[in-house]
Amino acid sequence: MSEQDKIKSLFNASIAAKQTALEVMCDAIADAVELLITSVQNGHKVLSCGNGGSAADAQHFSSELINRFHQDRASIPAIALTTDSSTITSIANDYDYNEIFARQISSLGQTNDILLAISTSGNSKNVIRAIEEAHSRGMQVIAFTGRDGGAMAQHMNAKDVELRVPSDSTARTQEVHLLLIHILCARIDNRIFNLDE
Repeated sequence: MSEQDKIKSLFNASIAAKQTALEVMCDAIADAVELLITSVQNGHKVLSCGNGGSAADAQHFSSELINRFHQDRASIPAIALTTDSSTITSIANDYDYNEIFARQISSLGQTNDILLAISTSGNSKNVIRAIEEAHSRGMQVIAFTGRDGGAMAQHMNAKDVELRVPSDSTARTQEVHLLLIHILCARIDNRIFNLDE
């Protein structure tokens, strides 16, 4: 197989993952859109967290909300809990690494805020602790997962939305997670600000 064929194969794998996700996730994505829009329109904020590539996704989502997606509009309150290295390292040092997001939520999270919790495996202990703390603060959770949803799936309550990518590949799951971020941003822009997608 040539290098070009290998590249085409990776493109096709990504396309197939997105097509499969569309077939099984559309209703859940619509539910997540409604959850976000209701929260934002009522003056609440979005907190986001994840590890590694999922940390980058959390920051990406937060930046799109605070700044803009693809057109000028009012800023939407959002905080990526992955960005403050002093806070993260002090919590990890003084408490435990599994508390790095939960501890921030305990001071920043308020009732009816949204937590976007991202983990391709669904088993990240610090993200699970974030979900538990969010629930204790009266927040609702949108979880981006993959595979079988992992332990995070067991921590969702009736008002939460799990967006579980039907893939066992971390790379394909993250590619769909990025698409989900863009879909949520586009629908917020359209529904709240009447901007074209």
